[in-house]
Amino acid sequence: MSQTKMILDLDTGVDDALAIAYALGSPEIELIGITGTYGNVLMEQGVHNSLAILDLLGHPEVPVFRGIDHSRTTSGFEVLEISAFIHGKNGIGDVEIPPSPRTADPRSAADFIIESVHTYGKDLVYVPTGPLANLAAAIERDPSIKTKIGNVVLMGGALTVPGNVNPFTEANISQDPEAAHLVFTSGIPTVMVGLDVTLQTLLTYKETARWRDLQTAAGVFLADMTDYYIKAYETTAPHLGGCGLHDPLAVGVAVDPSLVGTHAINLMCETEGPSRGRTIGDPARLNDPKKNTEVCLTVDVNRFLHEFMSRITGLATRA
Repeated sequence: MSQTKMILDLDTGVDDALAIAYALGSPEIELIGITGTYGNVLMEQGVHNSLAILDLLGHPEVPVFRGIDHSRTTSGFEVLEISAFIHGKNGIGDVEIPPSPRTADPRSAADFIIESVHTYGKDLVYVPTGPLANLAAAIERDPSIKTKIGNVVLMGGALTVPGNVNPFTEANISQDPEAAHLVFTSGIPTVMVGLDVTLQTLLTYKETARWRDLQTAAGVFLADMTDYYIKAYETTAPHLGGCGLHDPLAVGVAVDPSLVGTHAINLMCETEGPSRGRTIGDPARLNDPKKNTEVCLTVDVNRFLHEFMSRITGLATRA
């Protein structure tokens, strides 16, 4: 069976860690690298988390790359208090796992993205689950990747529901609206897995208990980390009844696009005014017959949760 090559671009918090596990547990996918970004945690902390998680889950062969550590309009980045509350100060529910003896690959995230596109072409899918700074930098450095890459499946944005930072803006896009606007208007093929669908996919303590019952290091880590996340959701969104599976759903859609129903549109990201960070249709390309983005609007919740649990549980059993 031929495998799709995948790069994850992560600000490795709790749901990013679950996205790593989903990718590693999917036989259709070869995870060829993780590029680091900022958001839930500082970029360096995210890289540290990714290396440690890969080792714990039995895949130390996967390289990790440092990426851009702040937005285009700022000179630095500080983690928001709400992010530390939801993901823990270390990003992974304040669970301690052994640090990796490995270090990040010396190549930059943008260089690795460009090299990978030229190596694998349409067989490559890039899955960013934080701000789009690394992809925007890669497109600027080598615009030819826009037509050579297989697909970009991103977690971010909101089209038909309110944002989770303010009524307009989703958190990942809010970190760097300029980068998002560059990506959406560049012509690169994208699938937007936004709040429209990710808040329909929820995990509860019932599922995490299955991981703990495995009595493996990986299972206990996944359970402890995700229980922290669920508890945070009990404060921030008690009406949901669980935690949102934002980043894992992006991996799920990259693996199996039939999990979602989409709407074809040419998007832009607003970069000024009170609606800065809003993902919305681009009026300049409204009548363009070629649509570069598919926005996910419906999701087969039960089938996704089954795939999510079976793949991650299987991985945690073996690791």
